[in-house]
Amino acid sequence: MSQRLGFFVRSPAMRHRLGFFAYLAAVVAATLIHEPLALGAGLALCLLLAGRQAWPILRRSVLTVLAFNLMISLSYAALAWYQGRPCGDYLLLLNLRVLLITTLSFLVMTRLDLFHALAFSRTLTYLLTLAYSQTLIFQRLYHEMRQALASRSITRLSLRDLYRHGAASGSFFVEKALSNATETAQAMRSRGFFDDQAR
Repeated sequence: MSQRLGFFVRSPAMRHRLGFFAYLAAVVAATLIHEPLALGAGLALCLLLAGRQAWPILRRSVLTVLAFNLMISLSYAALAWYQGRPCGDYLLLLNLRVLLITTLSFLVMTRLDLFHALAFSRTLTYLLTLAYSQTLIFQRLYHEMRQALASRSITRLSLRDLYRHGAASGSFFVEKALSNATETAQAMRSRGFFDDQAR
């Protein structure tokens, strides 16, 4: 029995699946914890598990949440100042929680294969395939659009021009996402994905 259980856990699909569910449990736990010290300890544990990748993962996490967290934190601080109430503890808790979940997500991305983890569900595998294909396409398009903007700009662009370019790019990506999702779904249907799922 123990040998069968050991083989069951050692299988790649099961390892990734258990890791994925552990990640989900950790995210739920992070949302339920309201002690900055505990969240800080969780962040330290994530970095310890990351090993040599700790600094790149932390740097990527900080850069990812910086703009959003800064805007939310400044808005909340301004409102708290206007109402005459302290906000330091809440802002520390909020920023630590977001940073912990983001760091944990990047750590999982480097350690787990989501296709193995979600292999038990054809629906989730389908959604992951759509998301992954969209990500690869958009990543390539994003770099191409940045290079095209730089090559066509003799002088440094104004903030207004950057906002207009960003708005146009966002509109393009929305339309492209809908088009790509339709094409991917049709390709998967032609390969019998939905027929197998129906049976």
